[in-house]
Amino acid sequence: MRKLSLLIAGGIGYVLGTRAGRERYEQIKKAATRVKEDPRVQEKASQAADLAKEKAPVVKDKVAAAASTAADKVTPSGSGSGDHRSDLEDQLNPESTALQDNPYPQGNLP
Repeated sequence: MRKLSLLIAGGIGYVLGTRAGRERYEQIKKAATRVKEDPRVQEKASQAADLAKEKAPVVKDKVAAAASTAADKVTPSGSGSGDHRSDLEDQLNPESTALQDNPYPQGNLP
């Protein structure tokens, strides 16, 4: 699959960067169309789509589990010390300079 992606990217780069003109572009376009319409290519594309549909629920469950694990690591669930949470609350303090319109006003300095 990686080789196919590299080949396609190389072909696109060549087409976009070529100085051979319209004739060479048409040749490349016809070759790409022949490949795209080849029954073997269409069969493999169909197999890939079917495999993706088949594996989608498994992938969805794995992504949901990974997201849940990541969320648990980021958001403390009340266990342990609250230092991390209070640090976050301090950063979100409405009087924090990070949220002021002009945290560094110009003018007379003391």
